[in-house]
Amino acid sequence: MHSSVVRWLNKEFVALSCEGRPAGSVAEETGEAFGRIEEELYALDLSLANTVRTRLWAHDRSSRDEGSKQRAQTLTGLARSASSSFIAPHFFESEGRVAIELLALRPADGAARKLAAEYDPPIVPARYCSYDGLVFLSGVTAVLPTLAEQLADILPRITESLRDAGSSWGKVERVSCYLHRSQSLAELQQLLAHQVDADIPQVEFGFVDGYSTEGKLIEIETTARL
Repeated sequence: MHSSVVRWLNKEFVALSCEGRPAGSVAEETGEAFGRIEEELYALDLSLANTVRTRLWAHDRSSRDEGSKQRAQTLTGLARSASSSFIAPHFFESEGRVAIELLALRPADGAARKLAAEYDPPIVPARYCSYDGLVFLSGVTAVLPTLAEQLADILPRITESLRDAGSSWGKVERVSCYLHRSQSLAELQQLLAHQVDADIPQVEFGFVDGYSTEGKLIEIETTARL
């Protein structure tokens, strides 16, 4: 378990990272990891209800699928939040089959209750969650032949979700791009420069081996002010 308290955007966040302990099924491994995360949050006077974003990392596709189901069963009600999931064997330093990264926000006194907005019709990930003046979009993907075509589909949907939440690209504070290892980072950076007309303070890039469905080449998370 790795835990850190971070001050960002004049708010306090708790970032937790936990690899599963391989005993029993993947669902049990995932549930046990969330149990340890919950204990750490309680020690900091927070709970899973303060979760604003999770990433699930998996060693292979079947582990991703089972782990994602267990996450959806665990993070319900006020704990529902933005999410993404990746297949990335290189992420692991243990024999775990799943790992969880969780970001929790300590709201200011009097902050409105966290709101999770759904896609229509609803799907496993929430569309976004808003909390204490910020909006956290779940990872957005597409299944199209090329990276350029996928970005041309993904970015307008991010624009729409930002608008729906009461935000815009001009208020985006961080974009996190998880690129398939087969793709070119230089091409991605060029495409983003041409298609995103905003000065984003933080743009980060990571590399993965797979997503929820074959054919996806990138997943993009977005965090913005309201």
